[in-house]
Amino acid sequence: MQMPFDRLCKTVDAWGGERGRKDIFMQIGSTSWRPSNCDYVQLLDPEQYAKRIKESEILVMHAGTGSILAAMKYEKPIIVMPRVARLRETRNDHQLATVRRFKELSGITVAFDEDDLVKKLDTLHTVAKPEALSPSASKELITALRTFIHAAG
Repeated sequence: MQMPFDRLCKTVDAWGGERGRKDIFMQIGSTSWRPSNCDYVQLLDPEQYAKRIKESEILVMHAGTGSILAAMKYEKPIIVMPRVARLRETRNDHQLATVRRFKELSGITVAFDEDDLVKKLDTLHTVAKPEALSPSASKELITALRTFIHAAG
């Protein structure tokens, strides 16, 4: 079960209200906080989640690998903000490692805090689409896996 990420949701909700945006939809997760400026649900089932992503112009999400891969699969620009362990948003800082790996890819924009997120939201129109996610593994990945398996065997 995911821990609440109110910091991201509150920032997007406030930004949407200040900018008069009526086109923002959020999945807020298990939290007692409720948005005042955006449409929301606590949780979407997988089918609804995929439908919302397909219909979206841009995604603003936590920096989970699944979020990034969904953006790539559906070729949707994404702004991600990593959850931080010291703020009790996650158990460890694995999302910081994730953004270090993915931040150089086209179509993936990283915001490291609330102020940075607002700046990135103000430039939504400049966020590019990511490269499409290939349905098969790259030759480099297959070679790396073979090397690892043979070395372990």
